[in-house]
Amino acid sequence: MKEIIFLVEEAEEGGFVARALGESIFTEAENLEELRNNILDAIKCHFEESELPKFVRLHMVKEEIITL
Repeated sequence: MKEIIFLVEEAEEGGFVARALGESIFTEAENLEELRNNILDAIKCHFEESELPKFVRLHMVKEEIITL
């Protein structure tokens, strides 16, 4: 596997959640630095060393509401 993509969103209760696309990997954290570390740990637990992806892409989704 060359790359794995995570969808990163702000959690309703604060912090961030990340979900891998195409794999059963999910993690969460209070801040982005912690989230990045949690994602790397989750990937290492999910894959055998010989199957680790070369790249991790984080797709950041931010929802914003503008009132009129």
